[in-house]
Parts: sequence; C-alpha cells; structure tokens
Amino acid sequence: MGALQTAQRASVNAYSAPAAITAEEREQLILEHLPQVRLIARRIHDRLPESVSLDDLISTGVIGLIAAIDRFDPSQNVKLKTYAEYKIRGAILDSLRGLDWAPRQQRRRAKQIESAICAIEQRLHRTPSEEEIAQELGQTIDEYHAWLVDSRGLTLGSLEAPATGAGGGDEENRDLLQFVSDDQENWPSRVLERSELQRVLAEAIEKMPDIEKTVLSLYYHEELTLREIAKIVRLHESRISQLKTQAILRLRAYMEKQWPTPRGV
Repeated sequence: MGALQTAQRASVNAYSAPAAITAEEREQLILEHLPQVRLIARRIHDRLPESVSLDDLISTGVIGLIAAIDRFDPSQNVKLKTYAEYKIRGAILDSLRGLDWAPRQQRRRAKQIESAICAIEQRLHRTPSEEEIAQELGQTIDEYHAWLVDSRGLTLGSLEAPATGAGGGDEENRDLLQFVSDDQENWPSRVLERSELQRVLAEAIEKMPDIEKTVLSLYYHEELTLREIAKIVRLHESRISQLKTQAILRLRAYMEKQWPTPRGV
C-alpha cells in the first residue's frame, strides 16, 4: 500500500499530465504499471545488502514510473512499458548512488577475493575451485561463503552493464547504452571497443564452472529471480546468491587482467 499511496500523492503533485490524458486515465496507467515497478525493484534488491529497504526502492521506482507516463510521447514509436522500465530503473539506481550501502570492509573483501582468484589462475593456469579460493584466503569454505554473501551488494555496477547488454535487441534484454548513447557511440572506435569487450567477456564466461554459467544465464538473459533459479537447479536460494556473486567476482578478476582500464569496485 505504501507504493500505491506514493503513486497517488506524486501523481497529484509531481508532474503535469499531458492534455491528451485525463486524470482518470493517468491514474489507471499508474495502477496498471505498479507490478512492473515491483518486479524491477525486487530484481535490483536481490543484488543489494539486506539493509537496503525494498519498500524504499519501490517508492522511488513509482516516481520514475510517473515521470515516464507524464513524459511519454507515442509518436516516438517506443512502447510505454519499455520507456517506463528505463525511467523506473534509472530512478532507483540514482537513489542508490546517494546511499552509503557498501561499507569499506565489504569492498576490501571483494577485492581480496578477486586478487585470490587472479593469483591462483596465474599459478595453476586454470579456473580455481571454491575450495582453492578459500584456501588462498586462509579461510574455511563456510567462512568464504559468508564473505560471498557479505559482498553480494557490490556487484550492482560496472561489470553487470555489459553482461546485461549481451541479449541484443530484445525488449527484456537491452543494453542501457542504447538509451543514453549519443553520436559518439556510433564511432567505429566505440563499436570496435564494445565488440572486443563482449568477446573478452564471453571468453571469461566460457572458462567458468558450468553451474555458475547457468546461474548467470538464467539471471541476466532469462531474467529469473534467485528464487526461481533455485527451483530450477535444485539448490537453496542462498547458495544461488553465493554462486552469482562468485561468478561476478571471477569475471571481474579476469576482466581486470584482460581489460586493464581504471574503474571502481
């Protein structure tokens, strides 16, 4: 009910509705698209620490939805659902950038895991197992799994954008760059760079254990929730979360070596 109340208040105060839409039609559009807000908010929340409130993400997403409805221009040949998803996701991510939801210890642990993976790969010339990573860190396997759980919220950013964009032109598997690109994105140098980045990323994924490849595919390409993936592969949801985080950290370690560009965690 909190998200609905937020929608109703914001619909009155935040924006002016286009003349072509009556107040009743506008309210109906907001109500019809609230499930979309909740779905997007839940998917983002799955990547964050438990301290981040799902209700807060939903409320922020509702504001993005209202902005999409009020600014939507049917003459641009874009579906409202597509435009609304962009605005909803953008509003939520903008709100998260202002939060200190990733303590320094979490960032340090994620870096230590990446460094351990790199060190083992250099020494053994293959993808390390969980047990080997834990041993490199001087931990038991249970302690290492706890670190993965603690680090899961750090995988929201940089690497996930290329991974999500691998789906091509499908509405549900888009690259965010298509919404924010300018003419420079069509320069041959940019096209070549993106193509090479996708090749390196695909190469990194191919080297991963099968279960981690499956989790990434179901999560990013099929856009299933962790709970849905857990039912498919018959593992506990918490284990799926660990595998997803470990897969992302593997990819980051590989990309750091193959694609050494300055970036944050």
